[in-house]
Amino acid sequence: MMFSEHAINYFSKLRIPELPPEIELMNPYRDGKRFQLVKEFFSKYYNDNDPRLFIFGINPGRFGGGLTGISFTDPVALRTHCGIENDLGERKELSSEFVYLMISRYGSPGKFFSRCFLTALFPVALLKDGKNYNFYDDKNTFELLFPYLKKSVKEQVKFGARRDKVISFGKKNAGILKQINDELHLFDKIEILEHPRYIMQYRRKFVDKYIEKYLKLLK
Repeated sequence: MMFSEHAINYFSKLRIPELPPEIELMNPYRDGKRFQLVKEFFSKYYNDNDPRLFIFGINPGRFGGGLTGISFTDPVALRTHCGIENDLGERKELSSEFVYLMISRYGSPGKFFSRCFLTALFPVALLKDGKNYNFYDDKNTFELLFPYLKKSVKEQVKFGARRDKVISFGKKNAGILKQINDELHLFDKIEILEHPRYIMQYRRKFVDKYIEKYLKLLK
């Protein structure tokens, strides 16, 4: 199967473990209309057998990948940068804004996605009290989900990952990716980049320097 077929098949069959009642899931892959957008995206950019450099985030945000089903891609970026029309709204997500600024400097979405794959250790958005929630924000949730995280990473690698290195967005995320990699031996090397949201929220005036750092590592 091609990269796109592996990915579409994986996301169409997600089975998320039961979570504590106070934590909600946003799973766009269960919505037929949004899953059509996901299929269109993968068919457009991943319809080949070329290996990609994998870039793992934590879990999607509610205004980005949690809504569109495409990591670090809000509805505006999906429409404006990827050319995929949708009616999911006009709200932008900070992480998506940074990522697509970087992709524009990289060359184009087509060029970037032909070489890289943006994804997450946990594939759907988590909410608590209506706000974004990370799977590692409490020990019990993390321990509950860790076996699933290992399975998720292992299955995604089968899409067509380069094994010489992998990128983590964020240091804490990298620590968890290292735990998984120490057990499964999937990648030779883990590289760390600052998380896009951190950059946009706390280091925005240095965006150009962070983009240069990203490009140096990703290219």
